[in-house]
Amino acid sequence: MSYPPLDAATNAWLEGGAADEITVRANETAWQSIALRPRVLRPLAGSHTRMRLLGRDWPTPLLVAPMAHQRVLHPHGEQATALAAAALGAGLVLSCQASTPLEDVARLHLADPGRGPLMFQLYLQAQREQTEALMRRVEAAGYEALVLTVDAPVQGVRDREGRSGFRLPPGVSAVNLPAAAPADVATLLARAPTWDDVQWLCQLTHLPVWLKGVLHPDDARQAVLSGAHGLIVSNHGGRTLDTACPTAHALPAVIAAVGEALPVLVDGGIRRGTDVLKALGLGATGVLVGRPVLRALAAEGAQGVAKTIKALHDELIAAQALTGCRDAHEARSLGIFFDQRI
Repeated sequence: MSYPPLDAATNAWLEGGAADEITVRANETAWQSIALRPRVLRPLAGSHTRMRLLGRDWPTPLLVAPMAHQRVLHPHGEQATALAAAALGAGLVLSCQASTPLEDVARLHLADPGRGPLMFQLYLQAQREQTEALMRRVEAAGYEALVLTVDAPVQGVRDREGRSGFRLPPGVSAVNLPAAAPADVATLLARAPTWDDVQWLCQLTHLPVWLKGVLHPDDARQAVLSGAHGLIVSNHGGRTLDTACPTAHALPAVIAAVGEALPVLVDGGIRRGTDVLKALGLGATGVLVGRPVLRALAAEGAQGVAKTIKALHDELIAAQALTGCRDAHEARSLGIFFDQRI
């Protein structure tokens, strides 16, 4: 779907990535280059797109990725995104740096009986007491999982965004976080999360703790040992480390490393229903969608987000049928992935 262009600075903030943006481009290209070899004359009665996650079935394997400061793009910001995701049965992972109170977002999303799962993305705060206070708010609001982002101990070098001069507009901030004092790199590195922090967090909360930003199979195995409940294969949309491997390439090794021990989601470059089919066929439980949602939010608010989620879901249904799959997870057993790439 295409939407009207944003102003140059806002577009640089939304679309830009780290350094030369090689990983930003590679994320999309990697999914696109996986060739499909469809099966024909397969029985398709009973086809579905359900996802099993957090102990229950959900209508779709689509979730909205955690993305900060959505009121930059629309006055209703995260509220519009939450309403649209819930109405389409999609999950929502609310950013720790949301520009709307987390309680308000939870009330809107949880009110829809046809909704998808509701999760909260967490960055560890400067003091453990601050992290615990935020986590207790998340628990009380009804979120169903914590998603600890582990791939950004420092911010990536975002050249395009820096050149644009982008600044948050007045009245938009990370309203769920305490005001943070500026910190130099040495301080940030000293605070960088470790596996000890993962174990601490898992012991502190009754919510399942997921790790977002895992690309290496050894880290996936360590996550199992540390008590994590799930993984998100992610390279931060190409916004942290440039030339990090595309998530489509990292996913199979992570799946192989954890086996049946943990569910795995994936994000990065998901743009079409065929991308979703490929991710699920490679073993992911579901996918997270990022930039397309924000483009739609900027253009049409909640209605635009709903259109984008519906388009992806409809494309997934068509892709399943056209490859002979009653559900996307059949893709691997049916051998529809061709050995050669497009």
